[in-house]
Amino acid sequence: MAHGQAVPLMAAKAAAQDALGMPANSPATGRLARLATYASVSVALLLVSIKAMAWFTTDSVAVLSSLIDSMLDALASCVTLFAVRKAQEPADREHRFGHGKAEPLAALAQSAFIAGSAALLLFEAGHRFIEPSAVERPALGVAVIAVTIVVTLALVAFQHWVLRRTGSIAISADSLHYKGDLLMNAAVIAALVLGGWYGWRYADPIFATAIAIYILVVAWGIVRQALDMLMDRELPDDDRERIYEIARAHPETHRAHDLKTRRSGQMTFIQMHLEMDPKISLRRAHQISDEVENRILDAYPDAEVIIHQDPAGVDERHMRFR
Repeated sequence: MAHGQAVPLMAAKAAAQDALGMPANSPATGRLARLATYASVSVALLLVSIKAMAWFTTDSVAVLSSLIDSMLDALASCVTLFAVRKAQEPADREHRFGHGKAEPLAALAQSAFIAGSAALLLFEAGHRFIEPSAVERPALGVAVIAVTIVVTLALVAFQHWVLRRTGSIAISADSLHYKGDLLMNAAVIAALVLGGWYGWRYADPIFATAIAIYILVVAWGIVRQALDMLMDRELPDDDRERIYEIARAHPETHRAHDLKTRRSGQMTFIQMHLEMDPKISLRRAHQISDEVENRILDAYPDAEVIIHQDPAGVDERHMRFR
């Protein structure tokens, strides 16, 4: 049985970490993930203040939709901050596999916040369809939303940089809905221009409804990612095939089978059965397992790998999944 530590999913990300001299789940990587959550909370609070001013000034339901979304973003980002800190706590007596599933739980909470904002937005848009109202001072509203787009772009770029180095699903979910904000804010500007300068009163609720539908689509994407991790979904087929190839490449292995993989936060767990010559000693079988483990760790740095040694030619009863 061979043990390592925690892992990023993709080898490309591992190469980037190596180039920085910063392995996954190192203290530096943990600090980077926490810094991304601090930046997210700070930006969300800033955007709430800016958009509140814009809404009070313009009375635009599209601006209100963006304000509601930013308020929920602030709450969701606080949840992400807690989840990332919790997920980085080391394994303990009660949690031998670590605390990585705090991240997908936070992602589910984020999706609930996002879906809630969409429901509120649809309600307000419906009211404006029945009783349309003119958008006031559209130029100020456009200027304010343009500022929020610049700030959000900077945050998304920083989150993308951090995500490449941490693989955090919580940060991924956080970044996903901020990317949605960029499209939302662009739609808000379109609504302000059409409604305020061209007098098309229905532009405001129409764009608000489109934004709400987009928010629901984003929320569903987050839910799927989180459920995949909570339900221990296997790594992609390309990764599984790569692990098999590494195991078969050793000259003293006969076959590898019963490969099981899963992710938990920023950690990945890999276990398999490795068939070898039944005449070799237990010591040699253990050495071969260690050699295969080290080759897997070269491809997936800091992985936790468990290898069970089997004598070749002995029929075992396992649930046979490739």
